[in-house]
Amino acid sequence: MFFFDIQYLLFIGPFFLLGLYAQWKVKSTFAKMAEVPAKMSGAQAARVMLDSAGLHSVQIEPVSGHLSDHYDPRGKVLRLSPEVYNGRSMSAVGVACHEAGHAMQDAQQYVPLVIRNAAVPTANIGSNLGIWMFFGGMLLGQPWLVYLGILAFAAVVFFQLINLPVEFNASTRAKRQLVAQGIISDYESQYVAQVLNAAALTYVAATLQAVATLVYLIFRASERR
Repeated sequence: MFFFDIQYLLFIGPFFLLGLYAQWKVKSTFAKMAEVPAKMSGAQAARVMLDSAGLHSVQIEPVSGHLSDHYDPRGKVLRLSPEVYNGRSMSAVGVACHEAGHAMQDAQQYVPLVIRNAAVPTANIGSNLGIWMFFGGMLLGQPWLVYLGILAFAAVVFFQLINLPVEFNASTRAKRQLVAQGIISDYESQYVAQVLNAAALTYVAATLQAVATLVYLIFRASERR
């Protein structure tokens, strides 16, 4: 219902467009850097990075999907999409080592990661129910439900904010280790940086959109009051 609210569009529109641009940017940059060869595959590069940190027990597995790469902290498994797992390109080694960076964070109990993982259940609830509780409260004239919706969605914003240092740190680790372990040359780091910087823009866009949505909810609640 709020998608047809002109105020919502004014609050969220610019960041929604930024998100669309970020998604296009990461896909186009990944495709471009996939044409720049690397001397080993993404899986091999991640293995080198993990072993250099003593994380020999962390497994690397292929997973279906495009850019579905992720680190599973519960199973201690790095799951890489086919083009990253098998790809021998700057895109593949960059993405793979970014995910290996998350494994390193997990092993070292990197504080923002610990907080982010703890916030996941609450953020999931806020993402699924926060908006509906807010507008349900607005329609039913129940202020308590309105404020509960705002509080629930605030958990989403918190998650997005704490996610930024987690993702940036993983990319920093990847850039540093790729060169330090001889996976790429110092000159080639510019190619990997393009991929990781494009991915970083998607996190920034998602955070800005979440913050703008929260501000919109607070604005609507105060306006109604």
